[in-house]
Amino acid sequence: MWKAILCVTSLCAGCALPAATVELKDKASVSGKILAEKPNEIVIDIGYTVLVIPRDQILNLAADSEAQAKTHVTQFSPSPVAVAPDKTGMTRPAPLTISSPGSADLPILPASVPSRAPDVQGFYSLSTGTAKERSVRELAAELGAAVMQVRTPAGLGSGFFINEDGFLITNFHVTEGETQISIEVFQQKNGELERNIYKQVKIVALNKFGDLALLKVEDKDAPKFAHVLLGDSDALAVGERVFAIGSPLGLERSVTEGIISTKTRQLQGELYLQTTAQINPGNSGGPLFNMRGEVVGVTNMKITSGEGLGFAIPVEAVTFFLKHRDSYAYDNDNPSAGYRYLPPPSRSHRVSAQ
Repeated sequence: MWKAILCVTSLCAGCALPAATVELKDKASVSGKILAEKPNEIVIDIGYTVLVIPRDQILNLAADSEAQAKTHVTQFSPSPVAVAPDKTGMTRPAPLTISSPGSADLPILPASVPSRAPDVQGFYSLSTGTAKERSVRELAAELGAAVMQVRTPAGLGSGFFINEDGFLITNFHVTEGETQISIEVFQQKNGELERNIYKQVKIVALNKFGDLALLKVEDKDAPKFAHVLLGDSDALAVGERVFAIGSPLGLERSVTEGIISTKTRQLQGELYLQTTAQINPGNSGGPLFNMRGEVVGVTNMKITSGEGLGFAIPVEAVTFFLKHRDSYAYDNDNPSAGYRYLPPPSRSHRVSAQ
């Protein structure tokens, strides 16, 4: 289902603007005033907010004969699933709603949150793709507090927070077979970096075959954490600059820069991002950022016999894992999934049935 992506802007305030109706590929339509037409997107004012619509989602754009643009979205596809309350207890601004005949109200964040478009549960934040590119120096200083070192009795790796309530992503192989997990975070306090260690870390979900793990900090004195935005690895171009933050060989807050060598490196039946950014043991589970500060991958391996041959799990695999995290829910009795299965019939039962 197409999702509205919000953007705060003051384009053409108070001036006469052309009204139009945008027909979308999922049989929905949006009517409003066109603020800007760009090669890859259209900016449209629907009255109480502004939408940025990717052109690859647009079926047709027609001028509206009415003087005033309509200010509603009509949904013709089957009724969407009602939005569930945020199970994480996160406090967010009260959502605006747009009504669709015969369907539930769809949540739209108010314009006070310009850079984030959360999923239906508000569990993590997706980038709108409108941020400007900046230097590694600026981004590393801003994002470093959202990246942590993940420790277990067997070793260490890296990870990153996806929301302020302490939920974090790392690799499955970092936590494999371990339940005693702690994290080390460097947080800004009074203009200085302060090292904090949290030892009450719960395993929430595991995807062994996707090499992903979802953890949660449960220390009573844990603050609200800095967190990252998830981007779009499909939008990457070969040769585009990226950088990683992690703890290679335990050297926390290490930053390495490189480019995307290829977006579709096939290894063991899975597709990975290949990068020249240096990836070493201890980087596993850490974020790979683009130059807008969006996570585009999760670093998880390298070819040890060469240099500049690092690999990362595309961020689309992360969002799929998070959306379906209930299916990967961790259970001490069955850590591979959230469900327990009955044992198969024994051989003696099969013989007697013949």
